[in-house]
Amino acid sequence: MAGKLYLCPTPIGNLDDITKRVLDTLKAVDLIAAEDTRNSLNLLRHFEIRTPMISYHQHNEQERTQELTEKLKNGAQIALITDAGTPGISDPGQVLVRRCHEEGIEVTSLPGPCAFVTALTLSGLDSRRFVFEGFLPFEKKEREPVLERLKNAAETTIFYEAPHRLAKTLTVFAQAAGNRPAAAVRELTKRFEELRLMPLEELAAYYAQQEPRGEFVIVIEGKSLQEKKAEAQEEWRSLSLEEHMARYAHLPEKEAMKEVARERGLSRREIYQQWKITRTEDSEEDPSLEE
Repeated sequence: MAGKLYLCPTPIGNLDDITKRVLDTLKAVDLIAAEDTRNSLNLLRHFEIRTPMISYHQHNEQERTQELTEKLKNGAQIALITDAGTPGISDPGQVLVRRCHEEGIEVTSLPGPCAFVTALTLSGLDSRRFVFEGFLPFEKKEREPVLERLKNAAETTIFYEAPHRLAKTLTVFAQAAGNRPAAAVRELTKRFEELRLMPLEELAAYYAQQEPRGEFVIVIEGKSLQEKKAEAQEEWRSLSLEEHMARYAHLPEKEAMKEVARERGLSRREIYQQWKITRTEDSEEDPSLEE
């Protein structure tokens, strides 16, 4: 009989946030795979859990995945935990889960703490649509597409960041996205939990003068529909009216004017008047255009 892999979220700060189901699972499984056994040992001791533990982190992920997969295929019940939060969210776990699916091994993910969800709801910023980007990549070729997405995002974007890189990263975000509403959150669920909510440029300036401590979640609100619409209209207005109308040359002239008016944020009457002037000027310059 094949075993089962349990993804078990652990507290992101306050130990009381662990669920009873996670505690019961950690006590019942045959083995716990932990990102940092030294850190997790404190958690297990606190809750008097004596289940054997093995390390599973980014430096041994490939070999440990093979080892754990074999144990699961032989019937072992294994729980995967990380230092804090839900396994697989900017933490090891995805490789093992994918391998289990490929091998037909059952996987279940238990609900529990997740830092970016907690920070998003705490910030009060738009949570209807959001993107979680994790840590900003170090490599320029990898970070440029991320910053380009942030620049154009209509949805809220969420990042993780370490304290020693926070000020520089916030400055990069401000340069890419401008002065959007943003929040920096640290020490989530702990006694000294802190939320700093201010425009992104001010947030970058604030932490340039501070010595931040603790892991941070950065929440950046997207462009409003009004901003997106204004940008699109500005882009269309960079075309001459003649160039813009030429894009709809396949349509009857009235339909083309309707589309151009919508995209430029003008009335159809305004477009008609401008187009009439343009055609008149063309006729004066080129007698061949006259009827």
